[in-house]
Amino acid sequence: MTYFALVRHGETDWNLHGRLQGSSDVPLNDTGRAQAREAAHRLADRTWDLLVSSPLSRASETADIIGESIGLARTETYDDLVERHYGEAEGLTDWEAYHEWPHGWYPGLEPRVEVAERGLRVLQQLAAEHPESAVVIVTHGGVIRAILDVVHTRRSPRILNAAVSTLTAKPEGWLVHSINGVDV
Repeated sequence: MTYFALVRHGETDWNLHGRLQGSSDVPLNDTGRAQAREAAHRLADRTWDLLVSSPLSRASETADIIGESIGLARTETYDDLVERHYGEAEGLTDWEAYHEWPHGWYPGLEPRVEVAERGLRVLQQLAAEHPESAVVIVTHGGVIRAILDVVHTRRSPRILNAAVSTLTAKPEGWLVHSINGVDV
């Protein structure tokens, strides 16, 4: 079995102002860096074998901050861990996007099912390549929520900045242990 900690990146200025950042490469702010250190503290009670992330700077920097604290270098980035693309709504606030497209179907919006498929593809690959390992994956809230919604029995809540959600890949399927640090 492979044990996974899915960590959402720390805060960015776009998070702070309620902007849909999606696949735009928006960096961490100082609060986000502090949140990454807090996430590292929450991960410190276990030995980790592997640390990977999305290639977007907010996730890779969060991973590097965590890695420095837990003594593990980030070994790889996966394009499939990039946040959901919000199409024409990217960069808008939630209110601006709602005002323009109240039905939520933004032109160019990546389907949630595709986000889940690519995220799970990475987890399955890592589980196959690193059986019996503990893996930290730093990615994005939309990716984590899409994955959890597929492998968990009920809809997941919004994933918080720098929150840690855990699950295990077993031969018989997935077992979710926590979401946003709360046991399920």
